[in-house]
Amino acid sequence: MSAAQKHVVAIGLSAAIVSVAEERPCVLIVKHRKDHGDALPFGPFDPLQHRTLEGGLRTWVGEQTHLDLGYAEQLYTFGDRGRHELKPGEGPRIVSVGYLALTRQSGEAPDTLWRDWYRYFPWEDWRGEKPAIIAEVIAPALAAFAKSAPHAGLSETRRDRARLCFGLEGLAWDEEKVLERYELLYEAGLVQESVRDGRDGADKPLPLGAGMVFDHRRILATAIARLRGKMKYRPVVFELMPASFTLLDLQRTVEAISGIRLHKQNFRRLVEGLGLVEGTGKVSALTRGRPAELFRFRREVLRERPSPGVRLGTRRAGS
Repeated sequence: MSAAQKHVVAIGLSAAIVSVAEERPCVLIVKHRKDHGDALPFGPFDPLQHRTLEGGLRTWVGEQTHLDLGYAEQLYTFGDRGRHELKPGEGPRIVSVGYLALTRQSGEAPDTLWRDWYRYFPWEDWRGEKPAIIAEVIAPALAAFAKSAPHAGLSETRRDRARLCFGLEGLAWDEEKVLERYELLYEAGLVQESVRDGRDGADKPLPLGAGMVFDHRRILATAIARLRGKMKYRPVVFELMPASFTLLDLQRTVEAISGIRLHKQNFRRLVEGLGLVEGTGKVSALTRGRPAELFRFRREVLRERPSPGVRLGTRRAGS
């Protein structure tokens, strides 16, 4: 093998395609030939066929999933050594450009399915009570991880990270720290990917969410964090809504993404006060209960304010 062949770098494109249906935030998954977990849609960038990275993404996502992507934005470039190799020397180093795409769910193509993203991150859903997995499994495991540090300084750093990431010891829960939480669990050897990648101290994975191939769970964590943060200052949530909707439908969609419950009347005052929506003059045809007024996204808000997002209320303490 020549020196050039030893240092081949291939560019891949990975897409976290997100939708919300029946109050479930979902990500589109494709079947992968290797039995290492679910996979995001991914494929190579062909510089001869694809004029741009995003153009390449849209082309092969359409081929794999039969979806015509609407909103899409670049997340990050993922290029850690071995991210697409399970054994040394299996192939070129893959540098993958990750994307977040939003769409309305419209069925499934062959070899694809929509998965609830809390399947991969069960500690992120605070819409009910605080997830039991935090107190019962994660907090004790991270305490042991901190205690196992080779010196006191690192032990204290690990304890601080656990407190900040998971809202322990009375600290507030920050719903945007999705990636930081996953990376801490990975470093502590508490997720399937740690075991697969041969991390020190990762003997047996705890039941901390379903695993994904390569670093796709890290890409998905990045996408969730980006979406949770961005919808506070840009009206991206409306990319997931139909042309007309009730305010309760909108609230449930925001809650599904953020993983936290919101006060109904406060939320209504917020979106109406910010001029994000306007009434259609119609009501929903509910099968039970009182019909609710239908609204639509008021696009003029994009020209009126630089940050027309849905800002959430006070975060709850983690313990």
